[in-house]
Amino acid sequence: MTVNQWAEICINDYKTNLRPISLNNYKSKMNKWIVGNIGDLKLKDVKPLHCQKTLNDMDGMAKDSINKINQMMNFIFDKAVQNKLILENPAKYLTLPEGTKSTRRAITSTERTTLLQVADINPKYTYFLFMLLCGCRPSEVANIKGMDIQIIKGTLMLHIRGTKTVNADRMVPIPKYLQSRLPDVGKFEFMFTNENGKPLTTGNRNTLWKHLRRDMNIALGCKIYRNELIPPFPLAADLVPYCFRHTYCTDLQKKGIDIRTAQYLMGHADISLTANIYTHTDYDTLVEVASTIEKDAKKVLKIAD
Repeated sequence: MTVNQWAEICINDYKTNLRPISLNNYKSKMNKWIVGNIGDLKLKDVKPLHCQKTLNDMDGMAKDSINKINQMMNFIFDKAVQNKLILENPAKYLTLPEGTKSTRRAITSTERTTLLQVADINPKYTYFLFMLLCGCRPSEVANIKGMDIQIIKGTLMLHIRGTKTVNADRMVPIPKYLQSRLPDVGKFEFMFTNENGKPLTTGNRNTLWKHLRRDMNIALGCKIYRNELIPPFPLAADLVPYCFRHTYCTDLQKKGIDIRTAQYLMGHADISLTANIYTHTDYDTLVEVASTIEKDAKKVLKIAD
């Protein structure tokens, strides 16, 4: 049996607890990094060196992504050992490449204005507004159906059917700005679909992100030649979709929302994840603090006079 054949059996039989969208993401990563590198090898022929090379090919990528692929390899080979298909797990003692640590930040006021500007022109970008204004994860937005828009005690709410943990299943209020931009879909229809009417895949979402970055660059004044953007690009290279969700959390902090409520709205299983964002101070906040200190200082001087 080849690694490819066993990986498919292993995922289908042992990953039955995953939601459809999470299962698709899992298979996509498995196929790209593991099956793509060692899928044609017979299970019994896989050596630690093959597994090490698979991880080495990811050098320069996010540390979290490298860890996930390492966990996947250990999962399929551990199950192969349990089923007596091989004697030892060849991925057991691998050296992980250093990788990069992704930094998630809040978007700037200019980035926010530009996003809203291009979203007004292209309704497809409403997908990203759900991340910015409701704190959804990318996969959670892709999972939204018409039935998830609900009215509770006179307030329009979004039922987020979490894709990660039990805590991720939650209700969040929908701001009025977003209410007027909600796609008109049936109760059982997905709000965002691809050309085939199916939920957005990881590939669909990546393509949509590339289009958004292009339009935001153009809106910020990037020059075009023969339909190609000409460097330098005005939009920051470190802007990623998760920055919108991070911004939602920092907005909650600025509005004085207590951290426990913020934890629920973000769908965090561990409050320390919320605290990491709540304790992060961005430059906009520092400017506001400086302004407040200046005003207080003037009051003190006025009283002294």
